[in-house]
Amino acid sequence: MLITVCKSKIHRATVTDANLDYQGSITIDADLMKRADLIPYEKVQIANVSNGERFETYVIEGKAGSGTITLNGAAARKGTVGDLIIIIAYGHLDKSEAAGFKPGVVHVDKDNKPTD
Repeated sequence: MLITVCKSKIHRATVTDANLDYQGSITIDADLMKRADLIPYEKVQIANVSNGERFETYVIEGKAGSGTITLNGAAARKGTVGDLIIIIAYGHLDKSEAAGFKPGVVHVDKDNKPTD
């Protein structure tokens, strides 16, 4: 049996921009994507710590080292600049594999720079 587990997450990132006039998605600094083992167009769940919203979208790669976390399209209605969010990616593992699995967690500071 396969179960869904947290594969990786970026914990308490700060939204740097919200762009309503875009197709949709979340733009994430390429360096953060790499650290969190995310790839372009991967589905993610966003938990907005600041307002309680939860939603799903997909990842678009942003400029490396920029600290960019941009909510695009409809996602821009779910948060505003300065909101703290958790970006969560999930994977499917066999239940026996999942028992010892540890997700990758990237902690960031207020400028979305990794702290670990």
